[in-house]
Amino acid sequence: MSSKPAAAAGRGQITIPHLRALKDAGTPIVMVTAYDYPSARAAEAAGVDIVLVGDSGAQTVLGYPSTVPVSTDEMLVLAAATRRGTTTALLVADLPFGSYEVSDEQAVATAIRFVKEAGADAVKLEGGGVMSVRRAAAVVAAGVPVMGHVGLTPQTATALGGYKAQGRNADSAIAIARGALALQEAGCFSLVFEAVPNAVTAALMPRVGIPVIGIGAGPDTDGQVLVFHDLLGIRDGGGARFVKRYADLQQAMNDGVAAYADDVRSGAYPTAEHGYSIDPVQLARFTETLDD
Repeated sequence: MSSKPAAAAGRGQITIPHLRALKDAGTPIVMVTAYDYPSARAAEAAGVDIVLVGDSGAQTVLGYPSTVPVSTDEMLVLAAATRRGTTTALLVADLPFGSYEVSDEQAVATAIRFVKEAGADAVKLEGGGVMSVRRAAAVVAAGVPVMGHVGLTPQTATALGGYKAQGRNADSAIAIARGALALQEAGCFSLVFEAVPNAVTAALMPRVGIPVIGIGAGPDTDGQVLVFHDLLGIRDGGGARFVKRYADLQQAMNDGVAAYADDVRSGAYPTAEHGYSIDPVQLARFTETLDD
């Protein structure tokens, strides 16, 4: 029997040309973050097109206050675990803050580590400024596909004034447009637009020839992405305004663990049905030995 999830069993590997074909056909592209084997399997079962090992895992699974502290080695562990659960979706790994900014050589070396050590199909880096565009071009030239990311870029949120929408005035919107087009020119196969006004996205889409994945960027993008823990409610609070919650698993987990703790404390767990038996003759031999 196949070990592949039902939604994945009947389709082949999602590739970059496949994503372009989806864009050309007007078929929405589904991307979701995942950070480990179970979340990757859930994404595969749903038949998503792209699995992103986002540096948001710094907060959702590693407990950091932001994405900034997470290291390359930590991201490699998350990416490798996600790879083991991903059978058909295109696997993209975020390059963490500090792993690509210093030089083209640093960016290429880090990207290659994600391909060789974690099995990523592509990497993603943030920003549409001169530095990010140069790094993207260098990584693409080295043979690693790159997804760009403009709008709200969490790694540099402090410089942007915090976690808030970008492109809400003309100058900011122009900067997003220039960054997006420069990343496209640098060879990126796709872009993420995050927290960008719907109207700005709609105006840009006819000018972008590569697939655009939105998160808080309106319905006009070629696809959408949400953080696994946001959409399933594995967190406290509601999250950003663009998050639609499809489950409330945090409360379900809290309730389950609390019920287990109550059973242990009351003696209701374990019972005989949760234990193992031993042949009476063997038990007698054992106890006789103990008495010797």
